[in-house]
Amino acid sequence: MRTWWGRAFPGPWRAWTVVREVSGGLLVCGLAALLQAADDGGWPSGPVVGASAVLYALRRGLPGPVLVVSAAGAGGPAGFLPVLVTAGYSAGRRLGRPWRAPAVLGLGFLAVLGVGLLQNRRDHLPLPVLFGLCVAGYLLVGVLPAVIGRYRAQRVALLDSLRERNEQLLRERVMIARQARLRERHRIAQDMHDSLGHQLALIAVHTGALEVDRTLGEQQREAVAVLRQAATGAMRELREVVGLLREDTATAPGGVDAIDRLAETSGAAGARIELRHRGTPRPLAAATGHAAYRIAQEGLTNAHKHARGAEITLTVRYEPDALVVEVVNGPGGDGTAAVSGGQGLTGLRERARLLGGTVHSGPLPDGGFRLAGVLPYTPEGARAAAPDDEELALLAGTSVEPEKRRRSPAVGCALGALGVLGVVAAVAAVGAVMFVSSLRDATVQMKLYDSIQVGQSEESVNGRLPVGSDFLTGDFRKFGPPVPEGAHCRWFAGDLGSGTEGGQDVLRFCFKDGLLVEKQHFRGKA
Repeated sequence: MRTWWGRAFPGPWRAWTVVREVSGGLLVCGLAALLQAADDGGWPSGPVVGASAVLYALRRGLPGPVLVVSAAGAGGPAGFLPVLVTAGYSAGRRLGRPWRAPAVLGLGFLAVLGVGLLQNRRDHLPLPVLFGLCVAGYLLVGVLPAVIGRYRAQRVALLDSLRERNEQLLRERVMIARQARLRERHRIAQDMHDSLGHQLALIAVHTGALEVDRTLGEQQREAVAVLRQAATGAMRELREVVGLLREDTATAPGGVDAIDRLAETSGAAGARIELRHRGTPRPLAAATGHAAYRIAQEGLTNAHKHARGAEITLTVRYEPDALVVEVVNGPGGDGTAAVSGGQGLTGLRERARLLGGTVHSGPLPDGGFRLAGVLPYTPEGARAAAPDDEELALLAGTSVEPEKRRRSPAVGCALGALGVLGVVAAVAAVGAVMFVSSLRDATVQMKLYDSIQVGQSEESVNGRLPVGSDFLTGDFRKFGPPVPEGAHCRWFAGDLGSGTEGGQDVLRFCFKDGLLVEKQHFRGKA
C-alpha cells in the first residue's frame, strides 16, 4: 500500500509543492465548473469537477493513464479540457523514454476520437468536421502542453548535466594546480639540495683538512672533528630528505645571467625579441635568480606557443626593493590558439610566493599578453598572509564556459511546437473552407424558395435545392410548425438574416409520396 501511494503521489512534498498542487487543483476545478455551466450537453457538473480533481492529483505519479483518461473525458463534456492541459504537460515532462510520450499521446487521440464519435450520435456533425475538430483541439489542448513539458524537462536535465560537468572540470583543474605546485616545490627542493649540499660539502672538506693540521692543539682538533661530523651528518640527512626528489633528466635552471642566452636562443629560432635591462644589477640569492630565469623562460614559451610571429619584449628591471622580470608579446599573426593547461603559470606563482614575491599575468587591450614577476632581493619565505590554497581558491571561483556548439533541446522542442501550430493552422484553414462550403450548401435564397411550388415532384425540387448540411441545420428540427404526418422534410437557412425579430431565418420543404406537400418559412430561436 505504501509503495502504491508513493508511486501515485511522488515526493518530496515540501511546503511550496503542497501550495502549488492545492492552488492548481482549485484552478482546474473552477475552470471545469465554469465550462460545465456554459455547456448545454447535458453532462452533470459535479461528477466532471470531481473527476477533474482526482485526475489532477494523480497526474504527477501516473502521467500516462491520466492523459488517456482526461483525453477520453474531453471528447465529451468540456469540463475535462483544463485537466487535459495539465495532464499533457505532466506527460511531456515526466515520461522519460522517447517512445512513451508519443505512444501515450496517440492513445489519448484515439480516446478523444472514440468518445467524439459516440457524442456525435447526438450532435450529427459531418465526419470530416468531427475529425478536424478532434485533431485541432487535441493538438492545442493535449499535444502542445506536452511539447512544452518536454522542453522544460530537457532543459532542466541539460542544466544539471552542465552543472555536473562544470564541477568536474573545476575539480580536475584544482588537481592539476596541486600537481603543478608539488612539482614546483620538488624543483625548489632540488635546487636547495644542489646549492646547500655543495656548501655543506665544502664545510666538510675544510674541516677535514683542519682536523689533520698539526699546528692545532688536541682540543682544537677535537672541536674541528665535531664540526666535520655535524656537516657530514647534515649533508647526509639533506640527501635523505630531498635527494629522492631529483629528476635524472632535469637540467639545472639558470640565473639572471642566463636570461640573455635564453633570449639569443629564441631569437635564433626566428622570434623577434627585444631584450631590455633597466637599473643597476645587484647580487641575488640563487633561488631568486632561478625564479627570474623561470619567469622569462615561461613567458617566451607562451609567446612562441600562443602568438607566433608576434614581437616580444623581455625586460629585466632592478627596482629599489625587488627584481622585476616582464615578458610582453603582441597579438598572434595567424590567429590560432594552442591548448594550455596553465600548469606553468601555477608553478611560477608557487615559486614566487615561496620567495615572498608575486606573479601577474593577463591579456592586453591590443590582443597581446603580459607576464610579470616581482621578486624580492632577499627571500623571506612565503608570506604569512597568503593562504596555502590561494591558487585553488582562484580556480574555484572561475566558471568553465560550456561548449558553444552543444545543441540545446530547445531547438527540437521549438520545432515540435511550430509543427503543432502549423498543423492546427492547416486544420483551421481546412475547417474554414469546409464551413463556408457547408454554409453555402445549407442556404436557399428566397427567390428560389418562391419559385418552388407545392405539388412539384420531389426529384425536380431536390435538383434545384443545394445538398444541405446537417451540421448547420440540425437544430432547425426543434422549431417551426409540426411536420405533416408521413412526410419527410429538409431544412435550410434563408438569406434574410436574423432581421428585427431575431432568430434564424428557416426554410422547410416536406415531401410525401414523391411530391412536395408543404413548404414553410419561419423564424427559429435566437
